Amino acid sequence: MRFWRVSGVVTLAVLPGLAQAVGFGIGINPAYRTTVTPLKNGVYEVATHGTSAPVAYWCGIGDFAIRTLRTQATQRIYIARAYDKQTRTVQFSLTPPEGADTSKGYSVTVKRVGANLSAASAQGYCYDNLMDFGF
Repeated sequence: MRFWRVSGVVTLAVLPGLAQAVGFGIGINPAYRTTVTPLKNGVYEVATHGTSAPVAYWCGIGDFAIRTLRTQATQRIYIARAYDKQTRTVQFSLTPPEGADTSKGYSVTVKRVGANLSAASAQGYCYDNLMDFGF
């Protein structure tokens, strides 16, 4: 019985550190593997590798916008073309698409043209520790 108590205490003590180590790593690369391809007229196509979770697409474009394009953290990123099941891609733009509903919402989606997040919020999904556990 004593063994289970000790091992339970050790597990509770080590688990927070393990969760941090598994999530983003050392802070060099996003946990989601994405490929961002610049298209015409300021549109960027994001493809993910290994997952089609909406946060993976937002992570990819957010990280690309801040690190590569050097946008401000407050820059809004808009879905220009919603998730395409055949190619498993989403197209994003830094300008709002014409005629689309660009109101802010509480859902993280890649299925509605005009859905948007700030670049910092999108990149923030790269640091989500729960993504590695499949929750």
